[in-house]
Amino acid sequence: GRGVRVDHAPADRHVERAELGVASLMTFSSSTRALLPRSVNRSIAPFGVGIMAVALGLSSCAANESTVQAGGSDTVAIAPIISGTAVPTVANAIIATSMTPTTLAATTTAAPATAAPTTPAPAAAISTAATVAPETTTTLPPVTTPSLAPNEVDVGPFPTPIVAVGKRSGPDTQVLQLRLLQMGFWLSGADGEYGLTTRQAVMAFQKYIGLPASGEVNADTAAYLTNLGIKGHGQSDAGTLIEVDKGRQLLFVVVDGITQWVYNTSTATGLPYEEEDKNTPGEIQIGVSITPNGLWKVNRERPEGWWEGDLGKIYRPKYFRGGVAVHGSNSIPNYPASHGCVRLSLPAMDFIWDSNLMPIGVTVWVHE
Repeated sequence: GRGVRVDHAPADRHVERAELGVASLMTFSSSTRALLPRSVNRSIAPFGVGIMAVALGLSSCAANESTVQAGGSDTVAIAPIISGTAVPTVANAIIATSMTPTTLAATTTAAPATAAPTTPAPAAAISTAATVAPETTTTLPPVTTPSLAPNEVDVGPFPTPIVAVGKRSGPDTQVLQLRLLQMGFWLSGADGEYGLTTRQAVMAFQKYIGLPASGEVNADTAAYLTNLGIKGHGQSDAGTLIEVDKGRQLLFVVVDGITQWVYNTSTATGLPYEEEDKNTPGEIQIGVSITPNGLWKVNRERPEGWWEGDLGKIYRPKYFRGGVAVHGSNSIPNYPASHGCVRLSLPAMDFIWDSNLMPIGVTVWVHE
């Protein structure tokens, strides 16, 4: 019901092509005819002149558009055929229709119903809106990441699997040592040697996880070391103190609520004892092996080497309750073994002294 306008190349291009066609025809009439028989030349001469006339006529109107009134204000614009541009099928149909008088009459008498309204029907608009889901339906629930406790430090899983080295030394053991240090389990250094402090650190880790404390890295221990992402920590989440966990037989060095180091330890057996006093020959010491629970403070210490205690030798002790101390020992098994003191390896005790991790006055919290 509306006018359709078909536009093609600019008029000056039509003129160029028309002039080219005339020149070609003239060339044909002058040179090519010489090769033909005289009878044929006489027959095509009028034809050549006619083509030239048509070409000149087309070139003169190439700049104008041909229009056909299709009825009312509707206008169909027809691009000149001389342009050489292929006319679309729809345009051909319009041209054929516009050139037939009966079609024009039919167009002028076409029923008003052929002019469809341009505004979409309300029902269609409602239908389209109904197919669009509300934006709120695409909103995903927030991803909740478990928050860390105040005393937890996330170090993440290890990027490569820890090898179950047993007690072997070598490059894999060096990687193991680095991972233990990252997790906060103290050892003297990552040198690849499976020595005393590495065994103690492995034992401490196994106690911390709840595995049998063999001191050897088996498949289960290696898997936990690889995948556990939270650094080892005690129960303390505030203050600077030494925490002794008798239930797991571990000692934690806590600074400002964050565990810095975890050590394997051995506390009292809880059993009665009756032994000779080492400092007073002939005198018998009778009692119960107890590491007393509670909050205590370091109140005295002996900085140099071994000291002969009433119940045996102790190394560089730091006392916090009478004769009960944190001290170095040559025996730190995976079970409670002392008369009441808190045992550490000799290198571990030296490190605590050298780093001033347990000065006079610091709190010692002992619990189950």
